[in-house]
Amino acid sequence: MNWIPLEHLLLEQGPNRQVTFAPALDRQQLRGQALALAAGLQARGVKRVAIYLEDAGELAIALLGAWRAGASVLLPADLQPQTRQRWAADVDLWITDAEAPLAELYADPLPGTALDLDLTRLSLCTSGSSGAPKRIDKTLRQLANEVQALETLWSADLGDACMIGSVATQHIYGLLFRVLWPLCAGRPFLRRQLPFTEDLQRHSREHGEFAWVTSPALLKRMGDNLDWAAMSAVKRVFSSGGALPEQAASQLAERIGQRPTEILGSSETGGIAWRQRDSLWQAFADIRLSQNTEGALCIESPYLPAGHVEHTADAAEFANDGRFTLLGRLDRIVKLEEKRVSLPMLEQALLEHPWVQDVRLGVVQGARASLGALLALSDEGLAALQTGGRRALTEQLRQHLSGHCEALALPRRWRLLRQLPFNSQGKLPQAQVESLLQAPRPKVPEIVSQGQEGDEWHLQLTVPVDLAFFSGHFPTAPVLPGVVQVDWALALGQQALPLPPRFAGMEVLKFQQLVRPGDPLALTLRFDAERGKLHFAYRHNGKPCSSGRILLEPDHA
Repeated sequence: MNWIPLEHLLLEQGPNRQVTFAPALDRQQLRGQALALAAGLQARGVKRVAIYLEDAGELAIALLGAWRAGASVLLPADLQPQTRQRWAADVDLWITDAEAPLAELYADPLPGTALDLDLTRLSLCTSGSSGAPKRIDKTLRQLANEVQALETLWSADLGDACMIGSVATQHIYGLLFRVLWPLCAGRPFLRRQLPFTEDLQRHSREHGEFAWVTSPALLKRMGDNLDWAAMSAVKRVFSSGGALPEQAASQLAERIGQRPTEILGSSETGGIAWRQRDSLWQAFADIRLSQNTEGALCIESPYLPAGHVEHTADAAEFANDGRFTLLGRLDRIVKLEEKRVSLPMLEQALLEHPWVQDVRLGVVQGARASLGALLALSDEGLAALQTGGRRALTEQLRQHLSGHCEALALPRRWRLLRQLPFNSQGKLPQAQVESLLQAPRPKVPEIVSQGQEGDEWHLQLTVPVDLAFFSGHFPTAPVLPGVVQVDWALALGQQALPLPPRFAGMEVLKFQQLVRPGDPLALTLRFDAERGKLHFAYRHNGKPCSSGRILLEPDHA
């Protein structure tokens, strides 16, 4: 495989080779379209361009074209109105899927030339997971140094593998691993982000050699229903964006014969370190690590401006061989009644309990500030909730935690889930954690899918594990009340079907099986307009739970 330095991608040197599939794009087509875009941008006098394209192939064209035109590039994290407004004064042109399509900007191509490593610039935006989003400026030299380091480490393992990703390319990890690195190495890559495990499986089967660029959010959702025999052909599994729970890493190792390769880094620093076989992080080559007086990790790196030392908020502990362990974020230490409480330390203690799959702690404001726990239950934890109830479960977890902290640091509010709501980048902003802790417990089911078949409406639902209606019904064995099942059927029917507005009674109501926290439910609805009756039936794992007919009448007014 012939390596092409990042700054030479627009030169004619090197063989032609496949860049993307569906639609196919080879290097000569990429080069020609990028140079045509560069000419169009120059003709329009564009010096500052913002790019947000979900197609990784078009993103590669747009980046190279803008850089050849001498324009600085901003990759915004999203296209929300507040984001557009934040960067409006810094942008001459927005290139997105909905505006300024690439082909409409093309002109007679400019000649190919090498890009200037120090004058060519890219700006990335942080996710805002620890505060307001920030703009991070990088030179092409910093990006080129990083993709070269990745190739040095893993080229032998990857070979000609197609790079398949579940993460967006607007952020540093997805941009490097899904676009810039494979462009230089000559590895093909998939154009689209694949956030769902079934899509990842389907596209992996289409390639003899493939590697995954993923996040913990996706890897934790990879269940037994996938074709693991086919998936075991994966050359390497990369994961970044957050810590991957040991359970998820171990399960993947059992299924495909390798643990994921975790990447530690940030928009500010680029890659810092990696690990695969144990809990210790190994710094990338040529990165110098140290600690400040507070124990925070400090970084000098070829992916940072020359001479700059980046001070992180990550506490670390070094082993004798230079590898290190992360001890949690120093900026996640809070004060309760004048006492300092480390949220990462308490989260780690909770993760040691077999009922806990994942957890995030936050401060709940009130007459007196206290801690709350946003907690994802393991399978054992869900079984404990179903058989013993919510109060017994949270009291057991408080008792477990009491050996690690004072009573004032024990969570007073608990929100129970099956999965924490990480985004596709594996991020869960602290502000979102605390907002969820402040919100009331849910009262409606989670709709997984819905659709019509003939005169019936079919819905796949999940019963929230922390449903408000479980309280008191019954305290030690939470069961979904029958009246709630009827109410859900009517409310969901009103959303999907043209129903009369007035409830007039019930017929042939049957309850055949208990519905418990976390149960998946199949709900079938059919409206008999002639008789004014909404037929409903719930099933769990193919077995009937409840059914009946709701009588409805038009409003007399």
